[in-house]
Amino acid sequence: MLNISKTSIVKELKITDYNSGKYVTDKKYFKQFNKLVGIFSFVMFIILFLPWTQNISGEGSVTTLKPSQRPQSIQSPIPGRIEQWHVNEGDFVEKGDTIIRISEIKSEYFDDKLLERTKTQIDSKIQSGNAYGFKVSALENQIEALKSEQKLKYQQAENKLTQAKLKVKSDSIDFLVAAAANKTVAETQYNRVVILQSEGLKATKDVEEKRLKLRAAEAKYISQQNKLLESKNKVINARIELLRIDATYADKVAKSQSDLFTAQSMEFNNRADVAKLQNNYSNYARRNELLFVTAPQNGYINKALKGGIGESFKEGESLASIMPSDYELAVETFVRPIDLPLLHIGERVRVQFDGWPAVIFSGWESVSYGTYGAKIVAVENFISGNGLYRLLLAPDETEQSWPSGIRIGSGAKTIALLQDVPVWYEVWRRLNGFPPDFYKPKNIKKNK
Repeated sequence: MLNISKTSIVKELKITDYNSGKYVTDKKYFKQFNKLVGIFSFVMFIILFLPWTQNISGEGSVTTLKPSQRPQSIQSPIPGRIEQWHVNEGDFVEKGDTIIRISEIKSEYFDDKLLERTKTQIDSKIQSGNAYGFKVSALENQIEALKSEQKLKYQQAENKLTQAKLKVKSDSIDFLVAAAANKTVAETQYNRVVILQSEGLKATKDVEEKRLKLRAAEAKYISQQNKLLESKNKVINARIELLRIDATYADKVAKSQSDLFTAQSMEFNNRADVAKLQNNYSNYARRNELLFVTAPQNGYINKALKGGIGESFKEGESLASIMPSDYELAVETFVRPIDLPLLHIGERVRVQFDGWPAVIFSGWESVSYGTYGAKIVAVENFISGNGLYRLLLAPDETEQSWPSGIRIGSGAKTIALLQDVPVWYEVWRRLNGFPPDFYKPKNIKKNK
């Protein structure tokens, strides 16, 4: 029966000749089983040619459409210590409501009158700056007065120089020329008298008289030369006086300008100190406001992350979490990289939320509509840490609105329907790991 021998007896042996063979072959359920296998195979063959809608499924969670509407932590920009809680977990707060009152832990801000003392310093600096401003004005007036006085002194010295020049001209023309003429006449007369005396025509007395007149004319001429030199010396002195006036007042003006620049420098430094103190005052005032941690927007306090009274914290450390009260629901789902090229912004997707049945029940219409409509509003361009690409789905306004009872963070399943293909093609595609057939929906631009 094992067909080990080359000589086979199968053809000569009939199973029905034996009781066991008759028992097996004559059973009806064996024939029925074969019939069922045949019918099942025929049905499966028919099913292979039935249409199948390709789809891209994914899993995600409920979130919000805008980042500002998502749960956020409330932080303090300054370090401090918790003094008092003004809310409890689950409370509704409006924007600006006080949540926590804190106190300072840095020694430089311990002074309760820090703002008052800073304001006093600012007022003192402002008054000091005003005093420097008055000094600057006084020095400017002094410089103007010195320049005016220099101008008058210079004009006065120029007048003296003009007078000295005219005196030189008068002495040289009127007196010196006349004295020179008188000297020349006296010399001529003296020489003539001497000649006449030698001829015996004039007496010695006449010669002596003419000699005296000559000496007097020479003395007058020398005296007039001295007066001319004196007048010229006055001209030189007048010019020196002009130079002295320039040098003297230039030194006075330079000194006043130096004092002016010093006063202006002190005034500018004072302004800088005032600006710095005013900046510190604004910072201190703002810091005092930060001692009350307030709600950034309307919402519900989810959880207190720092609960103890007297507990210290660092700047930027989370103190509590808040869920905004006004938000627009969305679903973030993840798809495989092989399916990403087939998804576009604006394409419709079906969503099933956790806790909401996917089948419509009679009498349960208020919460059960099967799957809900959504559309793609954002496609992530960079792969996520889980190896999938993130899609953001918003409600489809043309379909039934999403349930009002769903909460942010709950799970959701998504499915995007593609084109219809035969079942055998879909089985072959999945066995070979090929992507769904590529197609571009009408009126939907491919995401760049």
